[in-house]
Amino acid sequence: MDVQLGAGSLARLLTGWRDDGGTGASAQAALATRVSSLLTDGRLAAGTRVPSERELAAALGIGRGTVAAAYEQLREDGYLVRRRGSGTWTALPSATPAGSGGVVPAAFGGVTPTPAAGYTPFAPMGPVSGWSPGRDVIDLAHAAPWAPMEAVGEAAARALTELPVHLASTGYDVLGLPVLREAVAARLSAQGLRTSADEIMVTAGAQHAHALVARALVRPGDRVLMEQPTYPGAIDLARHVSARAVPVAMVEQDGVHGWDVEAIAAALRAATPAVGYLVPDHQNPTGAVMDAETRAAVVAAAARHGVPLVVDDCLREMWIDAPGPPPLGAWSTGGATPVITTGSLSKTVWGGLRIGWLRAPRTLLQRVAAVRASDDISTPVLEQLVAVGLLEKLDDLVADGRRVLAHRRDHLRAALARAVPEWRAPKPSGGFSLWVDLGAPRSSALVDAASRHGVLLAAGPRFATGGAFEQYLRLPYTLSTDALDDAVARLARAWESLGVGAAPSLTTVV
Repeated sequence: MDVQLGAGSLARLLTGWRDDGGTGASAQAALATRVSSLLTDGRLAAGTRVPSERELAAALGIGRGTVAAAYEQLREDGYLVRRRGSGTWTALPSATPAGSGGVVPAAFGGVTPTPAAGYTPFAPMGPVSGWSPGRDVIDLAHAAPWAPMEAVGEAAARALTELPVHLASTGYDVLGLPVLREAVAARLSAQGLRTSADEIMVTAGAQHAHALVARALVRPGDRVLMEQPTYPGAIDLARHVSARAVPVAMVEQDGVHGWDVEAIAAALRAATPAVGYLVPDHQNPTGAVMDAETRAAVVAAAARHGVPLVVDDCLREMWIDAPGPPPLGAWSTGGATPVITTGSLSKTVWGGLRIGWLRAPRTLLQRVAAVRASDDISTPVLEQLVAVGLLEKLDDLVADGRRVLAHRRDHLRAALARAVPEWRAPKPSGGFSLWVDLGAPRSSALVDAASRHGVLLAAGPRFATGGAFEQYLRLPYTLSTDALDDAVARLARAWESLGVGAAPSLTTVV
């Protein structure tokens, strides 16, 4: 994760650091405290080369001695390491559980991979007969919608009547059924990303699309740029193909997260990644939406350095308050650097419908198709026919979903404010979850405690490389309001069991 941070960029992240102390020794401690806080909450990624003492002192307008003393304290505490001949780099103390997430006890249907795996997948939930107050497991580890049963049933029945027409063929089409590709292309074009059917490949979900692109474009040892925090599946996939993640920390102001274009451009220049992975709409987990100006700047930076971008648009249509700008790929002109857009019906309709797609330039799509031909060959025809029927109704389905999500989002925020007022839960403009600031680095400990109260959670570090975000917790609002009320009550009891004001527990969670 060889990323270099300039003195000006670090100084911006340190804005207000003097508020933590005065002058002299207290200033040194305040500076060290702010840097360590940036690392533990993920705004500054581990594995980043920091500016020299002289450069940072000049940028902050303070004496070099203050910076030198702060750097020395950070090295003693394990937040900085000096590499001979290559400068000083950020790190996280070894006591912090790298890549930690929440363990789910066997009683709740959890699985516990070995620590060597380097990450904890979302544990599957055991059989649950349906939620009711005061009993059963409440699954808040997954942010996904419940199926619109009538619409899915009707689409499936129609698909069965259309299936015989396709039985006369082999059923193999590496790109997917033309009728579905045309429907996806038309939808993307309507959103502002002009697309033709021959630029679409149908996949078994968006994660399958990401895996195919990784196999086509990423080689072992390559770097993959991604936001920090980000979707855990992207982190896992980078590890799976033996690539190195280059995390670029998102910035936050008054609870609103955003993208640091200068930091992204610097990472593109210094790390020369094989691809960049971004979630510009209702970013998972922060809920942030990239504005039009930033989209243009990010695409321009990627073009300058010749880095293809993989854009995860699975949550794009799940806006609540207002739609965002056109898809990020709309800012890519001339085809100098490809922008690959992925999407699926898993978030807009139902996770059990494993239909996704990727949109890419024709030449790149041919490379991906060649990779796929030796793997799964094609997506099931019957599921593709079901998807065609659902796409015809998708506007109505997502409109209904938005109304429900708006109510549940506001309900969850209000319930949290009453039960755990010390937590900070900003209001996202869409998506499925809140990115909650706990006010203390207790996320993994809370996940462990909550499991004993029958609530499954995904800890903040699950969304980062290097064990950051112990102060954050993702809380979906996809369940009913009754279930959310029960979950909040259990979470409040779990939080209380950790001890208010007690020292943080750094027990390793796998």
